Amino acid sequence: MKGLYMLLFSALAFTTQAQNKFNLLIGTYTNTCPSKGIYVYEFDAASGEFKFKNSSEGVISPSYLSVSADNKFVYAVNENGDQSAVSAFGYNAKSGKVTFLNTNKALGADPCHLINDDKNVIVANYSGGNIVVFKKQTNGSITTVQQVIQHEGKGPNAARQEKAHVHMVMFSPDKKFVLSNDLGLDKVFIYKYNPNSKTEMLTLKGSVDVKPGSGPRHLTFSKDGKFVYLIQELDATLTTFSYDKSGSLKKIAETSILAKDFKGGTGAAAIKISPDGKFLYVTDRVDANNISVYKILKDGKIELIEQQSTLGKGPRDFAIDPTGNYLLVGHQYTNNIVIFKRDKTTGKLTDTGKRIELCSPVGLVFTKI
Repeated sequence: MKGLYMLLFSALAFTTQAQNKFNLLIGTYTNTCPSKGIYVYEFDAASGEFKFKNSSEGVISPSYLSVSADNKFVYAVNENGDQSAVSAFGYNAKSGKVTFLNTNKALGADPCHLINDDKNVIVANYSGGNIVVFKKQTNGSITTVQQVIQHEGKGPNAARQEKAHVHMVMFSPDKKFVLSNDLGLDKVFIYKYNPNSKTEMLTLKGSVDVKPGSGPRHLTFSKDGKFVYLIQELDATLTTFSYDKSGSLKKIAETSILAKDFKGGTGAAAIKISPDGKFLYVTDRVDANNISVYKILKDGKIELIEQQSTLGKGPRDFAIDPTGNYLLVGHQYTNNIVIFKRDKTTGKLTDTGKRIELCSPVGLVFTKI
């Protein structure tokens, strides 16, 4: 009987240990320092320790990544001006190996964000000011672009809003809609999603205007899907919307992530919610280089908990591990990922002193092993 207990205890300990280990996939820029493209690290969410597993070879600036739901494929934008493309890779989670499948033209300059489901890969082209949709092949590769949606117009900021700049595409929780932020037009577009269509996967439902010159960049849904939090890059405005299943957004609150005494450049970047849905995190770049922590209240409104330095320059993206124990911030200009311990009760962050040194990390994604 004692032997049986020991066997069960060992099995439980192994299972718990396995559940604490994840792969961290990192997309990078390859034109500023030596980088192979996509990097895969094993991350221990119990200790904050990490180890290198694998990388791609010779992939051009795969700045943002999206992993398939079955964990077998990775899709990447290749952010390279007018030569930009989108690529598909096979992905072995156990070894961390990323195997090139194919690539096709993005039909828009500087793709900066993408999403995927079992039918399609949907991409936001920043400089191209458009959204493009690729169909998936049975082997995980992508077709050429099957739909192009071009945004037109400009905003009041002549330097940054001279034309449309699509910065994000995001599925609604029920996958019936795709929301898209356009930094150049100060709008959030809502598209009906028709995954099985051959050429009209996205059809426009409507759009919502935000503050002129604010430059909407990224958004995230609350865990219950009833609220949307939008960060605007150009003036650091953080907007809260209510959201209903018909695909409608209604503004209910607005604040600034800038400290009252802050003077200098701002460039708000990533916005994400903790796995338990209780806290909201937002990074800011240029001169701020900090992360703001908000508690999410029952009515969807937010309350500032703390704001602190990300301890690097250019906190372009960050990721919270699936257990919620750690928050990792990728710094585009200081070429590292800073690992913070996260207090699940208060939401506050503490520097662990651990760093992943890596050329120009831009996109961070956790996956199961």
